[in-house]
Amino acid sequence: MKKTAAKTLAPHRATGRRKTSTARVILKPGTGLITINGNKTLDEYFGRETSRMLVKQPLVAVGLEHKFDIKVTVQGGGNSGQAGAIRHAISRALIVYDEDTTDGGEGGALGIRKVLRVAGYVTRDARIVERKKVGLKKARKREQYSKR
Repeated sequence: MKKTAAKTLAPHRATGRRKTSTARVILKPGTGLITINGNKTLDEYFGRETSRMLVKQPLVAVGLEHKFDIKVTVQGGGNSGQAGAIRHAISRALIVYDEDTTDGGEGGALGIRKVLRVAGYVTRDARIVERKKVGLKKARKREQYSKR
């Protein structure tokens, strides 16, 4: 009995990726505080409201915005990629939390996996920037053809 209670209080960890960004997330029971890279709050780290909204989407979808304190370590890429990576990591950590609260059940007690999967937060968006090719200005842009 004690083992199960300790398991639900233990932090839940997950990794998320988007473009060239990687985010590691630790969920702990708390009040809804999100800290990024040590000491910055969500509002300090992301200037754009859309990035802040993107990070909170999985929590809002399952209705657990104020149940966890979230510690994030993110690196690589830009603001948009980092926000997407954090969203992916939070989604995966919520699924781990849900599966840990039930005794090894696949679906989880709250059905968080299904809600997040339908919303599209669990699938990793694998699109990355195409590399520049030799002799071209960008990945596909060529010099303009001149007939004369």
